Amino acid sequence: MREFVTTVTQRGQVTIPAEVRRLLNAKPRSKVAFRVENGTVRLMLVEFTVEQVLGSVKPLRQPEDLEELSRIAKEEKVQRSLRELDES
Repeated sequence: MREFVTTVTQRGQVTIPAEVRRLLNAKPRSKVAFRVENGTVRLMLVEFTVEQVLGSVKPLRQPEDLEELSRIAKEEKVQRSLRELDES
C-alpha cells in the first residue's frame, strides 16, 4: 500500500498528486468522485457525467412551450375573473 499526503486549503481544495492522477488517468477537467463506505473514502475517476451525456438521447416528447402555457394560464384567469364578476 502506498500513501500520498497533501494539504487541504482554506477553501477545502486539495491537489491530487501526479502519480495518483496517472493511476486514475485523470486529465485536466476530468471529473472525480469521492465514494464513502464504512468510514473509508475512495477517489475514483468518473467516466460519464450528466453534462457529458446531455443531448445524446432524444427526448420521448418535446418540451412544453412555456410562453404558450403562460398565455393560456392568463386567459383562463381572465375568464375565471369575468365569471366571478357576472356571479356577483
